[in-house]
This record gives sequence, structure tokens and C-alpha cells, in this order.
Amino acid sequence: MRHGDKVKNLSRTKAHRDALLSNLACQLIEHKRIITTIAKAKALRVYVEPLITKGKSNTTHQRRVVFSYLQDKEAVTELFGTVAEKVAGRPGGYTRIIKLGARPGDNAEKAMIELVDFNEIYGKGKGEAKAPAKKTRRSAAAKKKAEGAADKTEETPAEDKAGE
Repeated sequence: MRHGDKVKNLSRTKAHRDALLSNLACQLIEHKRIITTIAKAKALRVYVEPLITKGKSNTTHQRRVVFSYLQDKEAVTELFGTVAEKVAGRPGGYTRIIKLGARPGDNAEKAMIELVDFNEIYGKGKGEAKAPAKKTRRSAAAKKKAEGAADKTEETPAEDKAGE
């Protein structure tokens, strides 16, 4: 029985599993989305989301803690730079897993894991939140009157020139 065993072993030793998850996390941070198996994607989500949360507070201690997991200076810089800026307002749930179907070679279920805030298709579009239209308390009738008055002033000079 596996009571209390919540670690997804991925059929690997601890050292091999740590190296695998570290490399996958570095690639995810660098490329913003990667394709892997569903089991690895689910294990990676548990591994990388606390690191992204640590990246939101840019202190020397947090950088050292994250570097101890990733062992890649470029990935740490990217995490504390662009990734931390994008996820600053998000309280969690930084990754999304999308199932892609079976791999032809060994029929393993593939999945794409991506950082949610870096997807322009599902998001608000290029990271910019579109401001809602400003609401006014004016009535539609007053608007039509104003447009009608503008049309009449534009027609008057044209009629004068045609009469001459």
C-alpha cells in the first residue's frame, strides 16, 4: 500500500527525477511552453509553481533558493524578470496543461504545459488588458440630436456653393 506517498516517482530514482524536473522547469521558463507526457507535465506543475511564487518576491534569499532547484542562471534571471512581471497579480495557477493525444512511437499520452500569462490566444491579447467602454448617463435621444445638428451644419455650406 502507498499510504502517504504523494510523490510521483516517474519510474526514476530521486536524483534522476530531480534532474529531470529541473531541466523541464528550466525549459518551461525559457520557452514558456513545452510538450511532454501527461505524467511528467503533472509532476512538473507541482515542481515549478512554488518556484514561480518565489520569483514574485525578488530577494537574494529567494534567488538562491530557486537557483538551488534550477541550477541555471539564465532561467533564474528569466523567472525573476519577465515571468515575475507577468504573474505579479495572479494568486496562483501559473501553468496550464493541455492534452494532445497519443505519441505514435509508444502510444504515450502527450500534453503541452505552458505558462498561462504568456499565451496570447487564450489571454487578453499581448498582455494588455483592454479598458471597458466608458459609460455615460446621457440618453440616446440627446446623442441623435447632436448628430443631426452636426449633419445640418455640414450640408449648409455645400448648398450655398451649389446655388452660386
